[in-house]
Amino acid sequence: MSELRWALLIVGVVFFAALTVWELRRPRQARSGEPGPKTTRAPESDLELPEMHAREPLAGRYPPLVELPEDPAAFPVLSPAPADGSEEASDALEAGVAEASGSGVLEHEVPEPAMPDAAMPEAAMPEPAEEATQQAAAEPAAAAEAPSPIEEAAGHGLPELPGSPAPLVDWPPDAERRVVALRLVATQPERFAGRSLRQALAAEGFVLGRFDIFHKGDEEQRAVLSAASLNRPGTFDSETMDSQHFGGLSLFAVLPGPMPPPQAFEELVTTARSLNNRLCGVLQDEGGLPLTPSRIASLRERLTSGAHS
Repeated sequence: MSELRWALLIVGVVFFAALTVWELRRPRQARSGEPGPKTTRAPESDLELPEMHAREPLAGRYPPLVELPEDPAAFPVLSPAPADGSEEASDALEAGVAEASGSGVLEHEVPEPAMPDAAMPEAAMPEPAEEATQQAAAEPAAAAEAPSPIEEAAGHGLPELPGSPAPLVDWPPDAERRVVALRLVATQPERFAGRSLRQALAAEGFVLGRFDIFHKGDEEQRAVLSAASLNRPGTFDSETMDSQHFGGLSLFAVLPGPMPPPQAFEELVTTARSLNNRLCGVLQDEGGLPLTPSRIASLRERLTSGAHS
């Protein structure tokens, strides 16, 4: 075993020595300019492009020159035609054209100009264009002076649209009166804005009327439902309502009324739900309990049986 170890040790030393010598000789070979590995070059192509020649000779690079006579007198000078349109203008024009044709400058025939109508005097020229221009200029001035329909209506006063008539309130005496009420309460700490409350009531057909509260009428304008404020004293002021805030509404129907009690109760529940959809509040019964379907069924049953809720 010892001999094998010594043999392996010697072989390892010799290997590392040879590797060290080889690594040291590589930079020397690079510096001595020894040729490296040969690189292959692509063979030169023997393909030659043919020469391109124009089949026809190209035109000249410059436009053709037009030779003009050196004598300025050779150019034709056309005299202007007289204003009176006599035959002298025609003769002078023909003479100038003939002179130009003889000199060779003009190669095309010149058409004979149309002769003016010498028989028409200057005073006989048509004047409708001037009259139309004066009339067009006068129309805007007249239109500016004339009052517009809006100004005329403002001067006499615009008609005012009639407001919706308040429903007729004809409640029975206190001894015979029976009230069924529901509440629409604003969520805390928010309150109903007066403008939003008024618009929601108007959309449901309520009109501010007797006792300074809102009433909803039937087809004959008889009060079926009423709406009062939960804020004391429960009334509304049309002049200050939009700037105020309200904690809720008390919706009620006074029985007996224009509708039978069951029908009036259904109208009350339907209107209360519609107002709640517009105002996003909380529906309650008269005692402040949540208006659940079971509570609605209980109130309907008591109303039908004639018991007080």
